[in-house]
Amino acid sequence: MQQQIEALFDNPPEQYTAAHHALFAAFKQALNAGRIRAAEPDAPSSTGWRVNAWVKKGILLGFRMGAIVDMSIDAARQPWFDKSTYPVRQLSADSGVRVVPGGSSIRDGVFLGKGVTCMPPMYINVGAWVGDGTMIDSHALVGSCAQVGARCHISAAAQIGGVLEPVGAMPVIIEDDVLVGGNCGVYEGTVVKRRAVLAAGVILTRSTPLYDLVRGVIHSAKDDTPLVVPEEAVVVAGSRAVARGAGKEWGLSLYTPVIVKYRDDKTDARLQLEDFLR
Repeated sequence: MQQQIEALFDNPPEQYTAAHHALFAAFKQALNAGRIRAAEPDAPSSTGWRVNAWVKKGILLGFRMGAIVDMSIDAARQPWFDKSTYPVRQLSADSGVRVVPGGSSIRDGVFLGKGVTCMPPMYINVGAWVGDGTMIDSHALVGSCAQVGARCHISAAAQIGGVLEPVGAMPVIIEDDVLVGGNCGVYEGTVVKRRAVLAAGVILTRSTPLYDLVRGVIHSAKDDTPLVVPEEAVVVAGSRAVARGAGKEWGLSLYTPVIVKYRDDKTDARLQLEDFLR
């Protein structure tokens, strides 16, 4: 399948045939089943992950192949027009996924593990992976190709950014047992390692250094690697003083994320309350 997808992506035909659409349907079914994914664990790499660029090519291929069609449930009251290749994800009671009524949407081409809970309204975009037992809370977004591990809580209004292009770029990674607090934003291929805790309002990007008060180091993205949040780090929204110019004269400070501790028994006891929501 990889060779066929890459050949079709790199050499687009004048018109897509039934065989091309069948190939894409098989590709999307593999995404839904979790047999393929946009990024996967890779222990020897510096981040512990590697990008599967061909999978991202396949997702982009779907946008090329699809025509805009009317998908409205009620065209007069709620019109909806999208690519024919990306309807909503088909689920049943046997899927083992809770989708609570109230305006949520999951695009086709998403893997959802057993016991995932989707609180309304939330949105999961194509290419995303959501592991077993994770909760996607109200007004939360899981962007295209984002990888969210098992037993995570993506809290209300949190934004897990999508990185579909360029195809070689690392998507946002949230590993197992991570708590992403309300109104957090994780963008630009940031990797949040297992059991980390992001307090409410934390924003993580490639251009934002992460100050580690415990270990006395500054974590930042490099040219070829994204920002990586260490395992079990507890990150809060902080600030740093402007050191020169008018900003210093005016006493201004800039936002910065800060690691204030690493998880301990007290932190774990607080997070156990999350289990009652599942």
